[in-house]
Amino acid sequence: MMRSLFDDTALECSKVITRRYSTSFSLGIRTLDKPYHMPVYAIYGFVRYADEIVDTFHDQDKVYLLDKFKRDTYEAIENKISLNPVLHAFQLTVNTYQIDRRLIEAFLYSMELDLHQKGYEKSQYEEYIYGSAEVVGLMCLKVFCKGEEALYESLKAPARRLGAAFQKVNFLRDIKSDLEERGRVYFPGVNFQSFTNEDKLLIEQDIKEDFEAAYEGILRLPKGSRLGVYLAYIYYLKLFSKIKNLPAKTIMQQRVRVPDEQKFALLVQTYFRHRLNFL
Repeated sequence: MMRSLFDDTALECSKVITRRYSTSFSLGIRTLDKPYHMPVYAIYGFVRYADEIVDTFHDQDKVYLLDKFKRDTYEAIENKISLNPVLHAFQLTVNTYQIDRRLIEAFLYSMELDLHQKGYEKSQYEEYIYGSAEVVGLMCLKVFCKGEEALYESLKAPARRLGAAFQKVNFLRDIKSDLEERGRVYFPGVNFQSFTNEDKLLIEQDIKEDFEAAYEGILRLPKGSRLGVYLAYIYYLKLFSKIKNLPAKTIMQQRVRVPDEQKFALLVQTYFRHRLNFL
């Protein structure tokens, strides 16, 4: 009984983290079938805290913190316990759903790149997106497929494209802060000191293709996970649409966002489309 209380409390911590950090993902998770909630909260809590290390703690030794986080992660998975509630919740999910350790390694490697890499060639950019975003989608897909390996394999490609689309939209949204606060430039071959509308259009075409490839996979997800993933897809499409309607100069000066009231409206619209089978 007490171990169950410990597990549940750790999972609740990841739930709190998700709700405090991301309205959009919190809404998406709430529309998943209940058995998916805690495992996905655990995945989000893990990736969010790793991201915090590299993006936020500027007055700390980030290399040390990330290395310790990495060692503690593998130790938690191996021992099936951690006194760090975020890592304990994550190891529960990893061990329950047999999440491939290579996905975790790729994610943590991308986080390491954020500590020193300031610009990317095309192959490096693709590797970074795989580790920072695509593998997160694959971790969630492992949860959604609940051990059905054939289904998981058939949905890996669109899940990766969805993660890539989300991350590239984030890059466009966060250009100003990434450049000014962290000195990072993710998109290869682009000079952000003279970022043009033509540069922006090329990036947007790439993102559009990712969204289109991802949609086909969403339609084939297990029913209990389809609405939640589709809601996240619709939210990011809305954000992408707002970015597309602005000139390059504007997104270099301000962070584009979807207000919470619009997110709730999208939730209601998406719920009824799903109920009416109009996805």
